[in-house]
Amino acid sequence: MADTHQEWLDQLEAESRAKQKSFINGIASKLGRARVTEKPAQPYRGAPDFWQAFEWPLEERIEKFTENFQAAGGYVARLSSMEDVKHFIVNKAQEMSAKYIIRQNQSELDALDLEGVLKGTNVSVWNREPETHWKARAAEADFGIVMADYATAYTGSMTVLSSRDKGRSVSLLPTVLMAIIPVERLNTRLGETLVNFDHTGRENLPAGIHFISGPSRSADIENDLTIGVHGPGIVYALIVG
Repeated sequence: MADTHQEWLDQLEAESRAKQKSFINGIASKLGRARVTEKPAQPYRGAPDFWQAFEWPLEERIEKFTENFQAAGGYVARLSSMEDVKHFIVNKAQEMSAKYIIRQNQSELDALDLEGVLKGTNVSVWNREPETHWKARAAEADFGIVMADYATAYTGSMTVLSSRDKGRSVSLLPTVLMAIIPVERLNTRLGETLVNFDHTGRENLPAGIHFISGPSRSADIENDLTIGVHGPGIVYALIVG
């Protein structure tokens, strides 16, 4: 019987470790090998050199990204200029009868002048009016429009960062997401994106880092797949350049 509270805690710790040792020994015995008791040597850290050097040419990056993104249920359009992007978005908005659009507060999107072109559509710019309830505005939007910060061909994914002018709700809450990817931001490997956050340092990391690989997909234990429950059900990746 333990005399003090600390002795009682020490006794529980010893009993727990004895049970743990017995459990691991039992697994090792069934596998027919000795239990590993020392930390294994790890001579390599991170990705091997051949993977660090792996890079597809531009056209193959576009091809692989398109293949992988579409396999996950997304749509990809290759466009020559931001003017073509504007026409694409305007046409889709008219085709889908979009009444509410929300976009990031960025100069590249200002230049599209969607507010001037889509006369019958309410186009809102994230955080431009402080008194607006922006999450509610994003939730009612038919389209959300963002500039992707990075994209990865190998995984068929886009990376969208959030900040004061780039609210995460713009890409998470509308029914349809339009993500614009300047071609120079399309990398081969995900590591080419992640290394930027290492260089930035913890104190300068963005408020959110979001990886988007197509429309929202949810499935329960009976394998019933539902699209668009926890995010946009339709996602367009618009590769520009």
